[in-house]
Amino acid sequence: MLNLKAVPGTAERLLWHTPLEQLPAWQAYGLWVGRTLFALGRDFHQGLLSLQAMSLVYTTLLSLVPLLAVSFSVLKGFGVHNQLEPWLLHVLAPLGDQGGEIASNLIAFVDKTNVKVLGSVGLAVLLYSVISLIQKIEQVFNSAWRIQHIRPLAERVSYYLSVLLIGPVLFFAAVGATASLRSNILVQWLLDQQAMGFVLGTLGPWLLPYGLISLAFTFIYAYVPNTRVRLRAAMIGALVAGLLWQLVGLLFATFMSSSTKYAAIYSSLAILILFMMWVYIAWLIVLIGANIAFYVQNPAYLATKERQPRLSNRLRERLALLLASRITSDYQQGLEPPSADTLAKACGIPGTNSATLLDMLEAKHIIRRTQANAQGSNPSSGYGSSSGHAQDDSVGFIPGRPPEQIPIIAVLNAVRHYEEEQVPAPLTGPVAKIEASIDTAVTEAVTGLTLKDLMDVEKPA
Repeated sequence: MLNLKAVPGTAERLLWHTPLEQLPAWQAYGLWVGRTLFALGRDFHQGLLSLQAMSLVYTTLLSLVPLLAVSFSVLKGFGVHNQLEPWLLHVLAPLGDQGGEIASNLIAFVDKTNVKVLGSVGLAVLLYSVISLIQKIEQVFNSAWRIQHIRPLAERVSYYLSVLLIGPVLFFAAVGATASLRSNILVQWLLDQQAMGFVLGTLGPWLLPYGLISLAFTFIYAYVPNTRVRLRAAMIGALVAGLLWQLVGLLFATFMSSSTKYAAIYSSLAILILFMMWVYIAWLIVLIGANIAFYVQNPAYLATKERQPRLSNRLRERLALLLASRITSDYQQGLEPPSADTLAKACGIPGTNSATLLDMLEAKHIIRRTQANAQGSNPSSGYGSSSGHAQDDSVGFIPGRPPEQIPIIAVLNAVRHYEEEQVPAPLTGPVAKIEASIDTAVTEAVTGLTLKDLMDVEKPA
């Protein structure tokens, strides 16, 4: 008989205590999918995804009309503004007839928005509403990618303008290109073939929206986070999110067809409540795809059950030595300075953990940042600042000074004493004596050893 109490322990051993490298490819892929589903369920259970989706719903309701007004103005300049209402109808299709009513009301609001009579203050408020939505989306995506640093102000201005001006044009250009593709001679010939025509005629109405929404999601996942997102990761997240969008939209439309009770309970507010429900679900789907893209690019975060893996003090010291050793080794061999991502993969730890350790070492001038193609840089010249942009692959790390001048104890102290200046009062009494004895023992154990000695020990005999 199945012991249900043993299931969680069995699942934990299967997911977290089974090395992927020891499994066949198909089993490793299945285990990765299981870990990803667990991670998504964990984030949702802890309220992270739900809270982020709800905050985006609030910002969307405030900024939707201004966003459509700006997009309408841009599209009108290119002569494709008439595509705005069909696009809204497609997005709001799961709401059924109410979706058409909402789309018509939004377009009516947009048509009544006359930018010329707003004045400078009104125009500034309009743009601020739109920019606040984009900024909120960027913050949520940065949270999914464990990024604590936002773009610089000048970069944010150019980024937001490109999203506002180029994004709508690219999207509707893709819609127009897809529509013109149906008139292509080759496509028409395929449609005339009995088998292919049946497949395209049956699946085409479903595949076309799926392809377009996946394309839009790919652009969002690759462009919005303040880090370099690989196209493969963005595409996988977008394909999953697009599939969820289609399936959940179908289920929501079915729910809407039997939602007469909501109209009876909420009266005229029912359409607003259902609209907010769909916006929440839509943002939740977008965030699920963003998290999948993150886990595809950063599988190290699936090695433990925790969303943010924590390192013990002993592991921090060990990994700091490994990082300093790898940076020194590559520097002495004349190799390209390793990036934070390369170092994280070499040590088998998530990028945020390696970035924190690199900041610790950089704060004590044990390492410094340099351009990845500048391995000939003089290590004695100035030191980089701990800016936190450790995920930039164009930035590598080299020793802060010659390896023979970097004692091992300095590496250990960089980790053990990190941010120690925040302790308000000095330690006294018996505990202080014990701590002093430990420090003395550690110092004596590594006295005279430098990173150069560590390289000599690691060299094969």
